[in-house]
Amino acid sequence: MRTCRVVKLLPITALLIFLPACEMLSERQAEQSRQTAKPAESPLNVLMIGVDDLNDWVGVMGGHPQAQTPHIDRLAAGGMLFANAHANAPICGPSRTSLMTGLRPSTTGVYSHIEDNDIHRAHPATRDLELLPEYFSRRGYKTMAVGKVFHKGAPDGVFAEFGGREPGFGPKMEQPAVWDRKGTSTDWAAFPERDEQMPDYRSARWASERLQQRHDRPFFLAVGFLRPHVPWYVPQPWFDLHPPEQLLMPPYLPNDSEDTPAISKAVHEVNMMPTAEWAQQTGEWPNIVQAYLASVSFVDHYIGQVLKALEASPYRDNTLVVLWSDHGYHIGEKNRFAKNSLWEESSRIPLIIKAPGVAANQVSQAPVSLLDLYPTLLDMAGLPAYDRNEGNSLKPLLQAGTTDWPHAAVTTYGPGNHAIRDRRYRYIRYEDGSEELYDHDNDPNEWKNLADNPDFDAVKTELKRHLPVVNEPMSPLIHWQNIKYFRDKAREAGIGSE
Repeated sequence: MRTCRVVKLLPITALLIFLPACEMLSERQAEQSRQTAKPAESPLNVLMIGVDDLNDWVGVMGGHPQAQTPHIDRLAAGGMLFANAHANAPICGPSRTSLMTGLRPSTTGVYSHIEDNDIHRAHPATRDLELLPEYFSRRGYKTMAVGKVFHKGAPDGVFAEFGGREPGFGPKMEQPAVWDRKGTSTDWAAFPERDEQMPDYRSARWASERLQQRHDRPFFLAVGFLRPHVPWYVPQPWFDLHPPEQLLMPPYLPNDSEDTPAISKAVHEVNMMPTAEWAQQTGEWPNIVQAYLASVSFVDHYIGQVLKALEASPYRDNTLVVLWSDHGYHIGEKNRFAKNSLWEESSRIPLIIKAPGVAANQVSQAPVSLLDLYPTLLDMAGLPAYDRNEGNSLKPLLQAGTTDWPHAAVTTYGPGNHAIRDRRYRYIRYEDGSEELYDHDNDPNEWKNLADNPDFDAVKTELKRHLPVVNEPMSPLIHWQNIKYFRDKAREAGIGSE
């Protein structure tokens, strides 16, 4: 788990401001399946809370020392925080598809966004696959969801009851407040006037109402929150929690990319997004940090509303709660305000599990990923393992307190581009064979690329063992948004893109 050592606030042009020191079923079909498949005795309910674009700026994770997330922190205190958890892909669509299929992006070819209803058609590996909620439904669970669970919401019929996902990430201002670059909804401002105008407010109410109802069988309830996805718009009181003149800025090294290979620069290019250099010159960096922290505090509050509803329900003692984010986000580090990278800030995520039989106040440093959630939820719920899953159940870590975890977390961004994260190192290998290697014990900001240092050849050899063996071509059903390198690759492969 990263903790932070904070140095005195310096002028915005200084190199550092703070320095982290370490780390589709219909209801009729579902009813037919329930007649032949019964859940385990005294089965656990599952409450799955997904958060969009939430990085490690969470109190218990130490990503930013001024983050205010009391409800997430309290959830972590009641179970296990996986402090070294990572996304399967550094953008929403493929990360969520990987979680819900239990397959790597490199196995399905879903490296970018895909329409929810196209997942089963994306690749032969997904054609007859049971998606995570389908698996629960076909084994007797009542499945419910609201908000952004898959990329757009949810495939048709996958949940027995779906409260919908309001389109976009609104409400939005008629004109951008600050950032008006085409190709992104990035912007920041105190807007709208009231929480009741926000989609997450309504999603929390919908989920809380389901927790107050009586259910005649175990349930799987998924809640997908939008903030802190851009635009960073939340009402003024959330901004007031984080006065910009008092905020610490993230670590930034102006020439950070000088020791990275050419393909890294191409893969990570996001020309439509602000840069730290621009944010410094304009004085907007503190305002961006304020807006992101405000968005995080806002969503933490509504996560808390759902958790309070669970605590007040008949299900408080037999419900597993899992909270996850689909990927991280750079807030100026690496000269970017974006996801879309194979570096730590883009892959590291909050992952918390609280369940009966799981001791409180546990922190695991095992390198885990969202790929591990599907098999974990089945294992914890007492359901049969699904042999199609490519991840590993976290139950031994949750219940046995073991530290034996021979696996690594893999993040994939396009065909042949992977980041491997173990307890100490991040190893990145690109499709052309180029490499990056970072030692988190000594370089938590990933500023010094050690890949060409022969002293680390043995480290690289060990980490290479975790690289995916299968690297499928891009599925023809995916689309790339405003990422030139991948749009060009898709065009070369004859794949249309939006």
